Amino acid sequence: MDTFAINPVLFEIGGLSIRWYGLILGLGALAGLLLAVREGKRFGIKPDFFMDLLLLGAPSAIIAARIYYVAFSWDQYKDRPLDMFKIWEGGIAIYGAIIGAFICGIIYARYKGYRFLRIADVAVPSILVGQMIGRWGNFMNQEAYGGPVSEEFLRNTLHIPSFIVNHMFIVDSAIPEGAFRHPAFLYESLWSLVGLAILFVLRRQKFLRVGELTAAYFIWYSIGRFFIEALRIDSLAFMGPNWLVSLINGLWSPISGVFDQGYLDPAYGNIRISQLLALLLIIAAVIFIIVRRVTGQADVRYSDPIVTTKPERNGLTADGQDIATASKAGEDKK
Repeated sequence: MDTFAINPVLFEIGGLSIRWYGLILGLGALAGLLLAVREGKRFGIKPDFFMDLLLLGAPSAIIAARIYYVAFSWDQYKDRPLDMFKIWEGGIAIYGAIIGAFICGIIYARYKGYRFLRIADVAVPSILVGQMIGRWGNFMNQEAYGGPVSEEFLRNTLHIPSFIVNHMFIVDSAIPEGAFRHPAFLYESLWSLVGLAILFVLRRQKFLRVGELTAAYFIWYSIGRFFIEALRIDSLAFMGPNWLVSLINGLWSPISGVFDQGYLDPAYGNIRISQLLALLLIIAAVIFIIVRRVTGQADVRYSDPIVTTKPERNGLTADGQDIATASKAGEDKK
């Protein structure tokens, strides 16, 4: 059997290890930044706005992702509280990262005088492209994978490239002899790629109102996360009522003919937190769109101009012109 594991360390400088994971996350952040800057120019938002937002949002997302993970894994940290700071040992949750990024975005947008939903609509494709690229960091680390699956299923049924299949032969404490696993990272990355194309199309439609692209992001991502999460064997979970377990399993059942759910230790929990949160986000996003449409709150289109109530904090004049450009023009007239 021709399998191999990619070294997660790209190179070392002295005692410092540069890992593929960090490089890939950095590339995802850069791609997201360039995407936001390009769309922001359509609305007269300066590139500096998104650069500063990334500098503030990235650490906020990481901190929130860690807090989220520790909160739902408290049993393994309560006797070793200092371990909760050892983020390099793994243990972050993407929904926590999204929460942290959005909290930072709300504060930053208000400080800059922009309506948060306008900024969120511009930024959500960037978040999705960051997630799409960032998942390949999980591939390099051999993490975020699903339950055991046959090599034949990966190669001949799903037609996944060999370099991915080979790297999905994983040895861990669950299966010490090793086994091929579902490349859950790949499923989510491809789902994000399709979602990105959908968001690109949606944001050019005249019917789209402010906030609805953000809602569409949550709906699309959460649908994919609901189904993909069930394949994994490392999900955060809790003990919930049997009726909720039956509901979640019933909603997941349409793909049960192709995929088997990953093992979830009954002693650990019977409901995957990410699946439940995905369902709640889908419902909330749909309600958000309907209520705003029915009540007339969705009166501003995505394509309408974006203005700030605090132009001086964005390097703009009161009429929205760049201060540096306006000053130069004034000097040229003298």
